Order: sequence, then structure tokens, then C-alpha cells
Amino acid sequence: MRMVDLIQKKRDGYCLTSEEIDFLVSGFTNGSIPDYQMSAFLMAVYFQGMDIRETTQLTMSMVNSGNIMDLSGIHGIKVDKHSTGGVGDKTSLIVGPLVAAVGVPVAKMSGRGLGHTGGTIDKLESIEGFHVELSQESFVEQVNKHKIAIVSQTGNLTPADKKLYALRDVTATVNSIPLIAGSIMSKKIASGADAIVLDVKMGSGAFMKTLADARELAKIMVQIGQGLKIKTIAIITDMNQPLGYEVGNANEVKEAIEVLGGKGEAGFIQVCLTIAAYMSVAGGIYGDFNQAYTILSGVLQNGGALDKFKQFIEAQGGRAAVAENPDLLPRAQNHVELKSTLAGYIQNINAESVGTAAMLLGAGRKTKNDQIDYAAGITLKKKTGDEVGPGDVLAVLHSNQAIKPENCQILSKAFMIGPQRPEELPFVYDVIE
Repeated sequence: MRMVDLIQKKRDGYCLTSEEIDFLVSGFTNGSIPDYQMSAFLMAVYFQGMDIRETTQLTMSMVNSGNIMDLSGIHGIKVDKHSTGGVGDKTSLIVGPLVAAVGVPVAKMSGRGLGHTGGTIDKLESIEGFHVELSQESFVEQVNKHKIAIVSQTGNLTPADKKLYALRDVTATVNSIPLIAGSIMSKKIASGADAIVLDVKMGSGAFMKTLADARELAKIMVQIGQGLKIKTIAIITDMNQPLGYEVGNANEVKEAIEVLGGKGEAGFIQVCLTIAAYMSVAGGIYGDFNQAYTILSGVLQNGGALDKFKQFIEAQGGRAAVAENPDLLPRAQNHVELKSTLAGYIQNINAESVGTAAMLLGAGRKTKNDQIDYAAGITLKKKTGDEVGPGDVLAVLHSNQAIKPENCQILSKAFMIGPQRPEELPFVYDVIE
């Protein structure tokens, strides 16, 4: 079997066999297939695509390239949740404790932020003392005791995906639906979950800019999971503006604490409850979505979710007092208000631009080795549909470094203001089961 023949076969639009896909993934992982040949193959896939059998095989070849988490020691149906990435997306900090509070085991491995999207692990590390690494034994023990543990991804899970993603990033082949689906699902399957709930973001701040593309990605990932006998549900949610009002690590933890205490933006709470309800049904705790949604709404209001958050933080060495006093989280020294120069209604807030502005303030990374300022970020004072006038504060920028005029300019371009109130967009577009 020769790599050049597989490149030509896919270039000409033919499907590869399972053996051929396994050959190219294992060969690239062990170094026998060079970058230049894999780059050519990725570009062929970008233009020719893959069918569901090929995509499923690609997923499993990446899963089998490294370790697979053994979570058999955890009692109950283990449900994992994954977001395709967004700005202000602190959903995992809310739905994890929320579903754990009603008995769903959440054994989650999360990543760090890169570019304009944030990472759950960076947010948790903004809490003093929080440990993002646990031994396998401690991980299982904590989930059995508290129903939740969230740790950073281990080094040898899906090494093929790590190598492939790095190559896709520099060869303009990231936005290929089969490659995105295989990348996401390989990590989730290797993480050992019994059921997976996927939050597929759609809009200006997401990989999928259109509802049609988001639906296609969601359907493929659900097909992969179901084909492997893993209960998989995909929820398509809005990312045409940042989720909630806070962007940045400590800022987002603070907002998550507010939501866990029963407060917060109604649409954001709807997204969290929808994801949590499907996780609870997949975990066998409730029989149907409506029952789960109603009960979980009550758990947010009665403080049960916030209590579980405190247990979770304390169990991983963090300062649980932040749940009662969010001012204990890192706070920035410098703050600048961005004010409107126009009158009218906010038509749109470009989520990607907000994420980029936050990254440049120190809240994110341009490269994986950059250091994060946990206190840096942006507080939105106005959202899409709000009326504004000249001098009204649109947002507040926070950083421990000097906030430059260009930081404000980038953020200013994210806000589109027009004369009429825009049509309200849904927060949840569709559910694929």
C-alpha cells in the first residue's frame, strides 16, 4: 500500500477502504508518512469529502492511535458534553454541576483555549488552587463520590488527531466537515463516555457559519456515535453573539456562579437547561426532556447546583469560597469603557471580533505557549436588540496590561447599530437525535 495511491484515489473522488484509512492514520502517527503527503491527502478530503463509513473509520483509527480511558469503575451511565467552540461559552461550568446535582456522573476531559475561543480548563485554573490534573484512580473516585470531575486532556489520547489538527491548521483544511466530525468524536470516544451530548455552535463566532452546515456536522457526529453504539445527541445553538455578558476566564467563572445561583441572561439559561436536560435523559435519570427541563430549572433556583459546584471545586483543591464571594477571583487593574457614538438598536455583535479583542487583552492565546491573564476580558453592557444612545456604555475592557486604543477599535467594530430593532434570533435552533 502506497500513500501516493491513496492521495490519488481520494483526489479522484473514490472512497477509501477501512484498511487504507487505518494505514494512513497509523503511518502519519508513527512518522512513516511525511507531512507533505498527508497535507495533500487532507486537501483532497477538503474538496472531495468522505462518506459516513469513511468518516467513522477515520474517527476510530484516531481513537486507536493512543490510549482509551477506562471509566468502567464509575457507577452509572457516564455522560460527556462537548461544545464545538464559542465566545463567552462557560456552559460546561454550569451544566456539569447541574446534572451532577441530580445524579448524572460527569467524567469530563476538557481543553484549553486557542485563538478567539476560550477553554474550560483555563477558566477553572482562574480559581485559586484548582487542580486540573488527577490520577486515573482519583478521577474515578471523585466522580463516584461527587458525581463530577473535570480535568485537562491527557497527553496520549488520540495522538493522531493532535498531529492532524496541527497540520490542518497550517494547510487551510480546518473547515472540512468530515475532518471536524472525526476530530471531535475521536476525543469524546477515547474519553470513555457512555453517552455524548454535543453543543454545535452556529453563527459569526463558530466554525459553522450557517444553519445548514451546522446541521450537516451535527448529523454526521450523531451518525458516528450511534453507529458505534454510543448514545449521541446534538443540539444546535446560537453563536451570532457571545453567550451571556462575560468573556474572559475569571469573568466567565463569575457569571457561571450567578447562573448556578438562579440568575442570568434568560437565553443563556435556556441553552444550559436544554443541554443539561438531554444529558439527564441520556443518563437515565429522567424519562423525557420536558420533565428533566422542569426539574433542573428548580435545581438552579433552589441552590442545589451551586452547592454541587462548591463540592466540585473543593474536591479538586480549589478555593470553594469563590462560590459565595466571586470577588475572590482574579481582578484586573485596568478598565476602559467602550461607549456608543450612535443612537439606535444593536443589530448584531460579532462574536469572533469580541473573542479576538479579549485575546489581545490577555484572556486568550495567539499560540499554545502564550501565558494567560486570568483577569483579562470583556463585560458586555448591551446585547443584540438593546436600544442605545450616544455615550451609552457598550462594554468594559479589563486587563492587567495597558489597554490600547486599538483594543477598543477592534471591539467597537463588533457592534453593529441600526435604526430598527432587529428580529430576535433563537438561542436553540434544532436537536438532532
